[in-house]
Amino acid sequence: MAGAYRCVSAAFDDGRPLPFRCMTTLFTRIIDGEIPGTFVWRDDRCVVFLSIGPLRPGHALVVPRAEVDHWLDLDPDDVAHLMKVAQIVGKAQMAAFSPVRIGVIIAGLEVPHTHVHVVPIGSEADLDFARAGSASPTDLEAAAEPIRAALRALGHSEVVDS
Repeated sequence: MAGAYRCVSAAFDDGRPLPFRCMTTLFTRIIDGEIPGTFVWRDDRCVVFLSIGPLRPGHALVVPRAEVDHWLDLDPDDVAHLMKVAQIVGKAQMAAFSPVRIGVIIAGLEVPHTHVHVVPIGSEADLDFARAGSASPTDLEAAAEPIRAALRALGHSEVVDS
């Protein structure tokens, strides 16, 4: 859905409506290549790239190509597809990092574009966003490569190298 725009309505203090503002979301700009991202998966409905503020190494975001702010507003088939891809990526993360579990969160407070956090964890404390770190492009690539290798080993052709 390249070039999709998110339109936001706003109002003056007295309640008169402002004209609609349309803008792409940060995630659409990453999907379209305007902003760099470390991708591990692309298909016709969603992408997966690593978080630049990871909770743990390998923290991935499953993002629909459609710009939909709240996951409850997605088509049910799209929700099912996102969760299917999250499960596939989670299996790859399990193989790549051997965590205790793979955590999944749909919060949606950081960016107004639905996304599923898929995180290799050792405990529930690893899911605390207040403990999020930062990752350099080198760190992201180092975490992405074993996920890509595991996805390939699991037989998935949707793996991407950047």
